[in-house]
Amino acid sequence: MRLLKLDDNDNFKLTEDYAGGSVPRYAVLSYCWASDIDEVSMDDIEGGTAYTKTGYAKLRLFAQRAREDGLQHFWTNMCCVNRSHNLAISDAIIDTFPWFKGSSKCYVYLSDVSAVDESKGSVVAREAQWQHSFENSRWFTRSWTLQELLAPESVEFFSAEGRRLGDKRSLEDKIEYITGIPRAALRGAPLEGFSVDERISWMKGRQSNRVESRAYALLGLSGVSMAIQYGEGEVNAFIRLRGEI
Repeated sequence: MRLLKLDDNDNFKLTEDYAGGSVPRYAVLSYCWASDIDEVSMDDIEGGTAYTKTGYAKLRLFAQRAREDGLQHFWTNMCCVNRSHNLAISDAIIDTFPWFKGSSKCYVYLSDVSAVDESKGSVVAREAQWQHSFENSRWFTRSWTLQELLAPESVEFFSAEGRRLGDKRSLEDKIEYITGIPRAALRGAPLEGFSVDERISWMKGRQSNRVESRAYALLGLSGVSMAIQYGEGEVNAFIRLRGEI
């Protein structure tokens, strides 16, 4: 596991791999990816070109947020995984659930949810302005964000402007309504207490760029590991998943 941090010159730097070692406290950043040309990659971080990407702004925003929360390190998939190597991607798919579970904070950036300035209007008016967009956010329709919602103890949601909307606990009524996931699971009840069929049902309606990902994104929630075989098809991936469970 490699983490991001800001160096003495306030530039992003990747740590060495913490495989088998003591990992410092860290935050994780969850968001829906834009196009590859917009998102900051590991190559951009190591090549010093991260600032040229549109996605750089959100990294700066949440690096500052992590600092305010007393955290010097954070993790995000696009920057901390070498996406040019299939083995690194496969390992990350298997390890993402424990990485999110081990985080001190999970920040969810909702690029399609806008919140008005806190100085304008009543509390009711401000909440009404963003809650419809929140309920229809693309983030709740993606396969990988299911584990990113359930694995961490602390999950905080932020608008496109970087304003904090609330956390998993304060917004649990809305989240339960949107996802159909029982609030006991949202509050961190052991996932083994829910049947296999119920856990798989939480994936209903979620989409991914590759159909097999709908099964692979359930590995951590199911407490199992299996080889990642893109190209096998969604049906075969789910057959193998159930076989491992």
